[in-house]
Amino acid sequence: LDTKLERAGFCGIDIIKTPLVTRIVLHVAKPGLAIGKGGSTIKELTAKIESDYSIDNPQIEISEIKNPNLNARILAKKMASMIESGYSWRSVSYRMIKDIMDSGAQGVELIVKGKLSGKGGRKRQQRVAIGYLKKRGYQSRYVDKFKAAAYPKAGAIGITLSIVHPDVIFPDKIDVNEVIAATRVVAEEVTEQTETTKETEKKDEKTEAKKETSKKEEVKTDKKEEKDEFKKEKKEEHKDGIVDKIKDVAHDIEEKVEDVVDDIKEKITHKDEKKEEAKVEEKKKVKTEVKEEKKDEKTEAKEEVKEEKK
Repeated sequence: LDTKLERAGFCGIDIIKTPLVTRIVLHVAKPGLAIGKGGSTIKELTAKIESDYSIDNPQIEISEIKNPNLNARILAKKMASMIESGYSWRSVSYRMIKDIMDSGAQGVELIVKGKLSGKGGRKRQQRVAIGYLKKRGYQSRYVDKFKAAAYPKAGAIGITLSIVHPDVIFPDKIDVNEVIAATRVVAEEVTEQTETTKETEKKDEKTEAKKETSKKEEVKTDKKEEKDEFKKEKKEEHKDGIVDKIKDVAHDIEEKVEDVVDDIKEKITHKDEKKEEAKVEEKKKVKTEVKEEKKDEKTEAKEEVKEEKK
């Protein structure tokens, strides 16, 4: 990655492993050069990482550095490339230190070793330091340090750059008075917040009480309306009851009239039926008499025939 992304200003990597994907975050000063045309460089890097290091499903992400003038890796490599291209180490180093301090760094130290004087000169060391810097102990971990090497024609030159970022807080630099003042300010803010919360709670309680009273009044009005409606309904029911009684009486009278009419009709029909039955019976009697006469005639004829045969 360092050789492939040298022009893009590669300065760090973060690997995040998940069950499905291995995310590789590359910190770069120039993301356009790191991505390439249509993501060609990223595709090449993913293929090489997957084949050479047997990482399953790697996904490369590019994150841009906010302030490259505070990154020791980028600046040391930049200085080495400038020395190799023919620039004087002195002009490059002082200009770089000025840019770092202008960016807000707390301290800078640059050590340049090697063939600084050109042909025929002996190797020597030059140190340039500005501001506050920790070199030993646990607090030295807060310092951003990087070493690089330049190889001009005269001879090799080693570069070590150390930068203290502006957001770094060293324990021995903490002022007790400032901390006490800050805690007092925080306590005052907390008290103000509590007072405001109490006031808001009181206001909320008042508004809730008003809402409850308004609800009670609404309930009372609703009850009155219900009573009035109930009374109206009762009156209407009473009226409806009288009307219904009148309707029932009229219905009963109609039913009685219909019953009388039906009785009269039944009597008339009964008389007619009796007459018809008498007629039918007379016809039956006549038919039976005719049949009996015919039978007697037939029997008499048969007897006469028998006697003649004898």
